[in-house]
Parts: sequence; C-alpha cells; structure tokens
Amino acid sequence: MKVDLVINHGDMLYYPIVEEGINLEWDRKGTPGKLKFKVVKDEVLSFQEGDAVKLSIDGIDMFYGFVFTKSKSGQSPYLIEVTAYDQLRYFKNKDTYNYTNKKANEVVRMIAEDFRLSVGELDDTEHIIPFRSESDKTLFDIVQNALDETLQAKTKLYVLYDDVGKLTLKNIENMKLNLILDADTIGNYSYSSTIDSMTYNQVKITFENKDTGAHEIFIAKDSDNINRWGLLQYTDKVEQSTSGIAKAEALLKLYDTKTRTLSISDALGDVRVRAGSSVVVKLELGDINIQSYLLVEKVTHKFKQEQHLMDLRLRGGTFVN
Repeated sequence: MKVDLVINHGDMLYYPIVEEGINLEWDRKGTPGKLKFKVVKDEVLSFQEGDAVKLSIDGIDMFYGFVFTKSKSGQSPYLIEVTAYDQLRYFKNKDTYNYTNKKANEVVRMIAEDFRLSVGELDDTEHIIPFRSESDKTLFDIVQNALDETLQAKTKLYVLYDDVGKLTLKNIENMKLNLILDADTIGNYSYSSTIDSMTYNQVKITFENKDTGAHEIFIAKDSDNINRWGLLQYTDKVEQSTSGIAKAEALLKLYDTKTRTLSISDALGDVRVRAGSSVVVKLELGDINIQSYLLVEKVTHKFKQEQHLMDLRLRGGTFVN
C-alpha cells in the first residue's frame, strides 16, 4: 500500500514524514470529512492553519481539505498532530435564507456560490420546494431540511459530500458497491434492537392557517403496533395543508419499525467506501440474519503499518444508526 500525503503551503509542496496511523472519517450528514495524522517536524517542513492537504492511497485520491488544528506535546516536541477538514467544514457557518421554487440540488449550488465553494456533480433531486424560510441556521441544517422535504415527497435519499475538493450530491441508489462484508472480512460487530429510539407508530402533523388562526390535524397510525408497543407518537407541522396527510404517511412509513443498529470494526479496507455508500452485509445476528445491502452511515478508514482497515456504522431496512 502506497500512501501519499501532501501539504501545500503558499507555493511550496511538502511531502512530510508521516507517523504510523492515518485516520479518515466520513459521516453521512451534518459533519465534514475529517483527516487526522501526525508528521515529523524538521528544519524544512513549514505549514499553517488553512493550508491544503491531499491524501492518496495507491494512486487514488481520497481526501482534499484544509488544516484546521495543529498540536504537539512536550514529550514529542518534533511530532505535530494535524486535523484537516474538507469543504463541508464551512457548512457549519450560519446564515439566513428565504427561497422559493428551488430543488435541493439548487439550494446546494446557491449556498456554494455564496460561500465560494467548489462544486462537482449534483444529482437532480426532482422535487421543487415551494417556499422555505431559514433563519440563523447552519448551512448543514438548511441543506438537510431541503433533503428531508425531498425524502418525504419522493422517498429518495440523497447524500451531500466532498469528493476530493468538489461538493457532490448523489442519490444513494447510485452509490452501491460490489463489496461483501461477512464473518471472514470483519474483525468484530456490535448489534442491538430497540423501540426506545427513532420508533413511532403514530404521526401527528399540524397545519396552522395564519390568516384565520384555524388548526388542522393529520394523523397516520399503525393500530397493530400501538397494541404491541403502546402509543409512540411523532409530531411535526407543515406550511401547506395539502401536504399534511402525505407527510404523516411518509413519516409513519419511515419510523414504524424497530430500530436496529449495527456497527462493524476492523473490516478489510476498501478505498471506494464512504458515508452514503451501500455494501452487502452477510451476518447471522441471532434474531435476524442479514444478507442484503446496508447503507454506510459513518466510516473511519484506518491506515497503519501497510494495513487498511475500516470501522463502519450501518443502516438499512430496519437498521438505523
């Protein structure tokens, strides 16, 4: 395995001596890609916060981002620990937006232009959002709200990520990999099943008519699961009464199930895997046997001693994490 890490400071390119152990983390939503590594400080190496960092594995570019944190200790004064983030770090910025008749991919492009971020391929999310008012929200929240509306309207899930320096938005259906994780290719797993989190068998949606002050209530419920588990209610609201029952039914479809969580540690690494990818999982878990695609919610790639391993959180079907 050939690991290339480059730091760009001004007009200088540095190929530092990297201490064993590089970690690259990707989450599916709300978090920028994060690269952590340690370099040896010598008389040549000189870089600062804001400098660009690029990581390649066996000639495949995996990460492009910027130094945000440098640290060292008295015990190892010649060793600098570095944390770098990709462009999505700037989605922690807050702003206020009012927009009409935009699709989620158009919202991403609008924000990217305002904040001077580089854009790559943005899938057409199809659903036109009539109006949204976002006041003092993070850019992450603004985009996620648009994607959530799209999910409820089209039942299609999209993932926003940074692809080596280019903001990218993809339908998860276009991110499936021909990769199998089973008992022979993972180190360990952790599995649980619960109705205590993210499980709801009744959804109540409210609409308030600002002109008349009248309220409308829309309810979708699963009587069988209410009898089985008791009443577990989720509440939300809509801006238009015509979308109330559709939203209630869509949310019930999403949440009316047990919440199963599955985490895998020390799986054999694959550079294609990122948060939003789907991989085939074949495991016997006792009360359920899995042999299907699961969505990668989070992945940490670990490069150490010529070895590439991955830790993953997975969801799909009744798996939510």
